[in-house]
Amino acid sequence: MYLRKIHRKKDGKEHAYWALVESYRTVKGPRQRIVAYLGEMDASGRMGIKNVAEGKKHHTKDLFEDQEPEWIEVDVRGVRTEHVRDFGDIWLALQLMNRLGLASFFKNALPRGKEKIAWADLALVLIVARFCDPSSELYISEHFYGHSAFEDLMGIPKSDMYNNRLYRALDKLLPHKAALEKHLKERFGELFDIEYDLLLYDVTSTYFEGEGKRNPGAKRGYSRDHRPDCKQVCIALVVTKEGIPLGYEVFDGNRKDSTTVEKIVQTMEGRYGVANRVWAMDRGMISAKNIEFLKQGNRKYIIGTPRSELKQFENELVSTDWQQIREGLEIQYCRSPYGEDEVFILCRSQGRKEKEQAIVDRFIKNIEAGLEKIRTACEKGRLKNPALAERRIGRLLQRNTRAAGLFDIRIKPDHSKLILAWSRKKDRQNWSKLIQGCYLLRSNITDWTAEELWEAYIHLTEAEGAFRIQKSDLKLRPVWHQKTDRVHAHIFVCFLSFVLWKCLAQMCKQSGLGNEPRKVVDEISRIKLTDVILPTRKGIDLRLQCVSKPDAHQKILLQRLGLNLPARLSKNIKM
Repeated sequence: MYLRKIHRKKDGKEHAYWALVESYRTVKGPRQRIVAYLGEMDASGRMGIKNVAEGKKHHTKDLFEDQEPEWIEVDVRGVRTEHVRDFGDIWLALQLMNRLGLASFFKNALPRGKEKIAWADLALVLIVARFCDPSSELYISEHFYGHSAFEDLMGIPKSDMYNNRLYRALDKLLPHKAALEKHLKERFGELFDIEYDLLLYDVTSTYFEGEGKRNPGAKRGYSRDHRPDCKQVCIALVVTKEGIPLGYEVFDGNRKDSTTVEKIVQTMEGRYGVANRVWAMDRGMISAKNIEFLKQGNRKYIIGTPRSELKQFENELVSTDWQQIREGLEIQYCRSPYGEDEVFILCRSQGRKEKEQAIVDRFIKNIEAGLEKIRTACEKGRLKNPALAERRIGRLLQRNTRAAGLFDIRIKPDHSKLILAWSRKKDRQNWSKLIQGCYLLRSNITDWTAEELWEAYIHLTEAEGAFRIQKSDLKLRPVWHQKTDRVHAHIFVCFLSFVLWKCLAQMCKQSGLGNEPRKVVDEISRIKLTDVILPTRKGIDLRLQCVSKPDAHQKILLQRLGLNLPARLSKNIKM
């Protein structure tokens, strides 16, 4: 669900509203419907509401002055504004940091020593900057920090912020990864009543700019970023069914997904204990060794299976014993060919079927067009070498692998030219049409219904969504660092920024603002901090750091989230 801004005129006045819109799939494609209207601020909102984390000290509370009136004579013709800078998104990120207890955690984990700037404060800078404007440490020190309200909120002069200091902060932050993950797990449970009964596990990769010679884990492997020319590392992430990150590990770039399962499961159990949890994984994680490992520890699992496994369920595919659980989606409970302690769930999606059919049709069209060109070259005598013709056909099929197995292609010499002929394999084509839109789930949970197992597995999209957010919004990729620890620290900062993102998402969900925080961040980030200069009769200029007044839509969001935006920062500062 997402937010849509609405303006309406009533009785000659303009009113601001938000519409909570839900996207849903139909057989005719995606559709949207309005779930609720979020109207203007109520009386409690206008009077000011309490902080959601009631009883917790506000991170910047001592910066905000009391709202008692102060009177002074001012030359109105000399009033001016200076130094307008970004405020809303940084202020919001710091609120999220406080709510999760990260500021206090860093102060305890990174006690103040002889350093000029506390490492705990620099850790906040790194995480908040990644949340607001993800970029390099050099960009943070030379551009972002000085052009935003960071200096006003943190109290660290811009002259003391430089990239080497931030690099050293990365080094200080990384050793506390395990303790911090445990702290966040407990904090999310307290704030949002998160349950950890279903754990979703997935693997992605992020690539390097440069050769990565100083990082032995940087290797070439299967690239999810479509950059096989670059070295990479693999990142394995564990999240809850709500998408709350529980932990992650970094592996070599050429590591196969299925070989990471045992280490991740043991790491999570060693950190959080062995409990009655269900592990959901995609088909890339399945192997006989992993299945045996999960069974030995009495662990429950729901795993996607390779498409080749569908061949064992040919009778079920053609049967009519399908259960429709929603429009365009059918499932079927199947007996396991491997024993009574497992079940298989056969799923068939109409939308997925149409998509796969369109892909296969496109590849078939490409292959036939390519074969026609090769046949023309053979008939005109331009292509006489059979080995060369076979190589051209091989490259054509390699570019269109999804339909390559559907063709039977023959080449034979005929005097001074080649004859090329092809036909479609009817049995392969019929099988391809039969399994389009189908996928198979495997589980050792025998007391759940087929619908319950499917719904648990489909939460795996939360892990995939976590990777999308980290790569697009938080710019996990590409990695410019070369040292191993710096690379791991960069990934760790991206992970912590994603934690802020999910904290905001849960706050939005609790507040009836849907589950997509992008719109909220975009709206609040438009709030600015401005220096207002007031020339007084006594010849002294007063500089006031004033926060721009939120508009009607921003007020609704702030009220719903339980956030009190300050009108001003600090005390009056004389120039």
